[in-house]
Amino acid sequence: MTDYRELSLTLDNMDIYFPLSQKVEYIKKISPVYFKGTLLDLGCGRMPYKKLIVENSPVTKYIGMDIANPVYEQHVFKPDCFWDGINIPLPNETIDTTILIEVLEHTPNTVNILKEVNRVLSPDGIVFITVPFLWNLHDVPYDEYRYTPFSLERMFKEAGFTSVEIQTFGNWHASLAQFLACWVKRSWMSKYKRKVLSRILMPIIKYLYKADKIIYKDYTNKFIEGAMCTGFSVIAKK
Repeated sequence: MTDYRELSLTLDNMDIYFPLSQKVEYIKKISPVYFKGTLLDLGCGRMPYKKLIVENSPVTKYIGMDIANPVYEQHVFKPDCFWDGINIPLPNETIDTTILIEVLEHTPNTVNILKEVNRVLSPDGIVFITVPFLWNLHDVPYDEYRYTPFSLERMFKEAGFTSVEIQTFGNWHASLAQFLACWVKRSWMSKYKRKVLSRILMPIIKYLYKADKIIYKDYTNKFIEGAMCTGFSVIAKK
Protein backbone atom coordinates (compact mmCIF):
# COMPACT_ATOMS: atom_id res chain seq x y z
CA MET A 1 0.00 0.00 0.00
CA THR A 2 1.37 3.39 -1.00
CA ASP A 3 1.53 5.99 1.78
CA TYR A 4 1.45 9.54 0.42
CA ARG A 5 1.75 11.36 3.74
CA GLU A 6 5.44 12.17 3.29
CA LEU A 7 5.28 13.04 -0.43
CA SER A 8 7.87 15.55 -1.66
CA LEU A 9 8.49 16.98 -5.13
CA THR A 10 11.18 15.13 -7.08
CA LEU A 11 12.20 14.66 -10.70
CA ASP A 12 10.55 11.23 -10.63
CA ASN A 13 7.13 12.29 -9.30
CA MET A 14 6.80 15.83 -10.64
CA ASP A 15 3.76 14.86 -12.74
CA ILE A 16 1.75 13.41 -9.84
CA TYR A 17 3.11 15.47 -6.94
CA PHE A 18 0.63 18.35 -6.99
CA PRO A 19 -2.63 16.39 -7.33
CA LEU A 20 -1.52 13.91 -4.67
CA SER A 21 -0.11 16.44 -2.19
CA GLN A 22 -3.21 18.62 -2.51
CA LYS A 23 -5.49 15.68 -1.74
CA VAL A 24 -3.37 14.59 1.22
CA GLU A 25 -3.40 18.13 2.64
CA TYR A 26 -7.16 18.49 2.19
CA ILE A 27 -8.09 15.02 3.47
CA LYS A 28 -5.95 15.59 6.55
CA LYS A 29 -7.83 18.85 7.15
CA ILE A 30 -11.39 17.61 6.68
CA SER A 31 -11.29 14.00 7.90
CA PRO A 32 -11.44 14.88 11.65
CA VAL A 33 -14.48 17.08 10.95
CA TYR A 34 -16.50 15.09 8.41
CA PHE A 35 -15.40 11.45 8.38
CA LYS A 36 -16.92 9.14 10.99
CA GLY A 37 -18.22 5.67 11.80
CA THR A 38 -18.15 3.10 9.00
CA LEU A 39 -16.38 4.46 5.93
CA LEU A 40 -16.74 3.03 2.42
CA ASP A 41 -13.83 3.71 0.06
CA LEU A 42 -15.59 3.14 -3.27
CA GLY A 43 -13.21 2.53 -6.16
CA CYS A 44 -10.52 2.12 -3.52
CA GLY A 45 -7.63 0.81 -5.60
CA ARG A 46 -4.85 0.11 -3.11
CA MET A 47 -6.42 2.38 -0.47
CA PRO A 48 -3.49 4.83 -0.35
CA TYR A 49 -5.32 7.24 1.98
CA LYS A 50 -6.55 4.66 4.49
CA LYS A 51 -3.83 5.15 7.08
CA LEU A 52 -4.08 8.93 6.86
CA ILE A 53 -7.85 8.83 7.37
CA VAL A 54 -7.87 6.26 10.17
CA GLU A 55 -5.19 8.14 12.09
CA ASN A 56 -6.89 11.54 11.75
CA SER A 57 -10.61 10.82 12.09
CA PRO A 58 -13.18 9.04 14.28
CA VAL A 59 -13.71 6.39 11.58
CA THR A 60 -14.24 3.05 13.32
CA LYS A 61 -14.44 0.73 10.30
CA TYR A 62 -12.84 1.14 6.88
CA ILE A 63 -14.21 -0.83 3.90
CA GLY A 64 -12.36 -0.83 0.58
CA MET A 65 -14.52 -1.74 -2.43
CA ASP A 66 -13.52 -1.90 -6.08
CA ILE A 67 -14.40 -3.52 -9.39
CA ALA A 68 -12.77 -6.94 -9.85
CA ASN A 69 -9.52 -6.58 -11.77
CA PRO A 70 -6.88 -9.16 -12.80
CA VAL A 71 -4.26 -6.95 -11.17
CA TYR A 72 -5.60 -7.95 -7.76
CA GLU A 73 -4.93 -11.60 -8.58
CA GLN A 74 -1.24 -10.79 -9.07
CA HIS A 75 -0.74 -9.04 -5.74
CA VAL A 76 -1.21 -9.90 -2.08
CA PHE A 77 -3.26 -6.73 -1.66
CA LYS A 78 -6.99 -7.02 -2.37
CA PRO A 79 -9.99 -4.79 -1.63
CA ASP A 80 -12.25 -5.93 1.19
CA CYS A 81 -15.06 -6.55 -1.30
CA PHE A 82 -16.02 -6.00 -4.93
CA TRP A 83 -18.87 -4.37 -6.85
CA ASP A 84 -19.96 -4.26 -10.49
CA GLY A 85 -19.63 -0.49 -10.94
CA ILE A 86 -23.41 -0.09 -10.89
CA ASN A 87 -24.92 -1.49 -7.69
CA ILE A 88 -23.24 -1.27 -4.29
CA PRO A 89 -23.76 -4.68 -2.59
CA LEU A 90 -24.61 -3.23 0.82
CA PRO A 91 -27.93 -2.73 2.68
CA ASN A 92 -29.64 0.65 2.92
CA GLU A 93 -28.30 3.22 5.40
CA THR A 94 -25.36 1.12 6.66
CA ILE A 95 -22.50 3.51 5.81
CA ASP A 96 -21.69 6.76 7.62
CA THR A 97 -19.04 8.10 5.22
CA THR A 98 -18.32 7.33 1.58
CA ILE A 99 -15.30 8.52 -0.37
CA LEU A 100 -14.68 8.30 -4.12
CA ILE A 101 -11.22 9.64 -4.88
CA GLU A 102 -10.60 10.11 -8.62
CA VAL A 103 -13.42 7.68 -9.43
CA LEU A 104 -16.40 9.55 -10.87
CA GLU A 105 -14.57 10.54 -14.05
CA HIS A 106 -14.65 6.81 -14.89
CA THR A 107 -18.40 6.32 -14.36
CA PRO A 108 -20.63 6.56 -17.45
CA ASN A 109 -23.79 7.04 -15.33
CA THR A 110 -22.64 9.36 -12.58
CA VAL A 111 -26.04 10.30 -11.15
CA ASN A 112 -27.00 6.63 -10.81
CA ILE A 113 -23.78 5.94 -8.88
CA LEU A 114 -24.45 8.90 -6.59
CA LYS A 115 -27.99 7.61 -5.99
CA GLU A 116 -26.51 4.27 -4.91
CA VAL A 117 -24.13 6.10 -2.58
CA ASN A 118 -27.09 8.02 -1.17
CA ARG A 119 -28.98 4.77 -0.61
CA VAL A 120 -26.27 3.11 1.49
CA LEU A 121 -25.51 6.25 3.52
CA SER A 122 -27.04 6.59 6.97
CA PRO A 123 -29.16 9.68 7.77
CA ASP A 124 -26.84 12.72 7.85
CA GLY A 125 -24.16 10.60 6.13
CA ILE A 126 -21.35 12.31 4.23
CA VAL A 127 -19.88 11.66 0.79
CA PHE A 128 -16.50 13.06 -0.25
CA ILE A 129 -15.24 12.93 -3.83
CA THR A 130 -12.38 14.29 -5.89
CA VAL A 131 -12.18 14.53 -9.67
CA PRO A 132 -9.53 15.87 -12.05
CA PHE A 133 -10.16 18.82 -14.37
CA LEU A 134 -6.74 19.10 -16.00
CA TRP A 135 -5.34 15.63 -16.67
CA ASN A 136 -4.37 13.42 -19.58
CA LEU A 137 -6.46 10.52 -20.84
CA HIS A 138 -5.97 7.60 -18.43
CA ASP A 139 -7.36 4.12 -17.86
CA VAL A 140 -8.34 4.17 -21.52
CA PRO A 141 -11.03 3.46 -22.65
CA TYR A 142 -12.66 3.99 -19.24
CA ASP A 143 -11.98 7.71 -18.96
CA GLU A 144 -15.45 9.26 -19.29
CA TYR A 145 -15.67 12.86 -18.03
CA ARG A 146 -14.06 16.11 -16.90
CA TYR A 147 -16.58 17.94 -14.69
CA THR A 148 -17.26 21.60 -13.99
CA PRO A 149 -18.46 22.76 -10.54
CA PHE A 150 -21.87 23.47 -12.06
CA SER A 151 -22.35 19.94 -13.40
CA LEU A 152 -21.14 18.46 -10.10
CA GLU A 153 -23.62 20.48 -8.06
CA ARG A 154 -26.47 19.57 -10.40
CA MET A 155 -25.70 15.84 -10.32
CA PHE A 156 -25.33 15.68 -6.54
CA LYS A 157 -28.66 17.46 -6.07
CA GLU A 158 -30.31 15.16 -8.63
CA ALA A 159 -29.07 12.24 -6.55
CA GLY A 160 -30.74 13.65 -3.43
CA PHE A 161 -27.80 15.26 -1.64
CA THR A 162 -27.98 18.57 0.21
CA SER A 163 -25.39 21.07 1.41
CA VAL A 164 -23.13 20.44 -1.59
CA GLU A 165 -19.75 22.09 -0.91
CA ILE A 166 -17.35 22.27 -3.86
CA GLN A 167 -13.66 23.16 -3.56
CA THR A 168 -11.01 23.71 -6.23
CA PHE A 169 -7.48 22.34 -6.41
CA GLY A 170 -5.01 24.87 -7.78
CA ASN A 171 -5.47 27.88 -10.05
CA TRP A 172 -3.75 29.18 -13.20
CA HIS A 173 -0.15 28.90 -11.97
CA ALA A 174 -0.67 25.40 -10.57
CA SER A 175 -2.45 24.36 -13.76
CA LEU A 176 0.49 25.50 -15.87
CA ALA A 177 2.93 23.72 -13.54
CA GLN A 178 0.92 20.51 -13.71
CA PHE A 179 0.64 20.71 -17.49
CA LEU A 180 4.40 21.23 -17.87
CA ALA A 181 5.13 18.38 -15.46
CA CYS A 182 2.78 15.99 -17.25
CA TRP A 183 4.15 17.05 -20.62
CA VAL A 184 7.77 16.38 -19.70
CA LYS A 185 6.99 13.09 -17.91
CA ARG A 186 4.25 11.64 -20.12
CA SER A 187 4.48 12.98 -23.68
CA TRP A 188 6.39 11.18 -26.41
CA MET A 189 10.08 12.10 -26.36
CA SER A 190 13.45 10.42 -25.98
CA LYS A 191 14.75 9.44 -22.53
CA TYR A 192 17.63 11.88 -22.89
CA LYS A 193 15.36 14.78 -23.83
CA ARG A 194 13.00 13.91 -20.97
CA LYS A 195 15.88 13.87 -18.48
CA VAL A 196 17.29 17.21 -19.63
CA LEU A 197 13.94 18.99 -19.83
CA SER A 198 12.86 17.65 -16.44
CA ARG A 199 15.89 19.29 -14.82
CA ILE A 200 15.31 22.54 -16.68
CA LEU A 201 11.61 22.69 -15.77
CA MET A 202 11.91 21.63 -12.11
CA PRO A 203 12.69 25.13 -10.72
CA ILE A 204 9.97 26.67 -12.89
CA ILE A 205 7.42 24.14 -11.66
CA LYS A 206 8.45 24.73 -8.04
CA TYR A 207 8.03 28.48 -8.52
CA LEU A 208 4.61 28.12 -10.14
CA TYR A 209 3.26 25.90 -7.34
CA LYS A 210 4.52 28.31 -4.69
CA ALA A 211 3.23 31.37 -6.51
CA ASP A 212 -0.19 29.79 -7.02
CA LYS A 213 -0.92 29.77 -3.28
CA ILE A 214 0.02 33.44 -2.95
CA ILE A 215 -1.33 35.05 -6.10
CA TYR A 216 -4.73 33.32 -6.08
CA LYS A 217 -5.35 33.37 -2.33
CA ASP A 218 -8.54 35.40 -2.75
CA TYR A 219 -9.72 33.63 -5.91
CA THR A 220 -9.67 29.96 -4.92
CA ASN A 221 -13.16 28.41 -5.03
CA LYS A 222 -14.58 31.35 -6.99
CA PHE A 223 -16.23 29.89 -10.06
CA ILE A 224 -16.02 32.97 -12.26
CA GLU A 225 -15.42 33.62 -15.95
CA GLY A 226 -11.80 32.87 -16.86
CA ALA A 227 -11.03 30.80 -13.76
CA MET A 228 -8.81 27.75 -14.09
CA CYS A 229 -8.04 24.83 -11.77
CA THR A 230 -6.53 21.35 -11.75
CA GLY A 231 -9.44 19.53 -10.10
CA PHE A 232 -12.39 19.62 -7.73
CA SER A 233 -13.56 18.08 -4.49
CA VAL A 234 -17.09 17.77 -3.17
CA ILE A 235 -18.41 17.24 0.33
CA ALA A 236 -22.15 16.55 0.31
CA LYS A 237 -24.62 15.57 3.01
CA LYS A 238 -27.48 13.12 2.67
